[in-house]
Amino acid sequence: MGEIRTPVLLYDGECELCAAVVLFMLRHDRTGSLRFAALQSDAARDFLSIRGLRSDDFDSLVYVSDWSGRDRLPALLRTDGALAAASELGGFWAKMALLRTVPRWARDPLYRVIARSRRLVRGQTARKALLDPKWASRFLNQAGPQPGTV
Repeated sequence: MGEIRTPVLLYDGECELCAAVVLFMLRHDRTGSLRFAALQSDAARDFLSIRGLRSDDFDSLVYVSDWSGRDRLPALLRTDGALAAASELGGFWAKMALLRTVPRWARDPLYRVIARSRRLVRGQTARKALLDPKWASRFLNQAGPQPGTV
């Protein structure tokens, strides 16, 4: 019997739009296997540092298909990561992974536009919702989203 795979999505913990996406994923993850960490968290910063990725670039999410293999598995960024994370939700969302057949050069520009304008989404509704204790076990190295990000 193999180990349980733990997919992880690293996201901008200070972004209301990003928090809304994480909240959506928490609510729609059929198996409850997807885990999360703010890019500003110690777990994410350590990962980014070890992998030689920028730890100050919060315009990209990072998806790791199995956190226990994070030192050897590829980190998927931008649309590659978003589509891989969506596939973890199952059902219709898993079918979105078919969009990976569209070349990255055609997918990522739209992602970059959204990433640059995401700060226009104001408020703290989704970020506060992530603090609900029922989600705490779904976040790495913390009892929920990073303190100070709400």
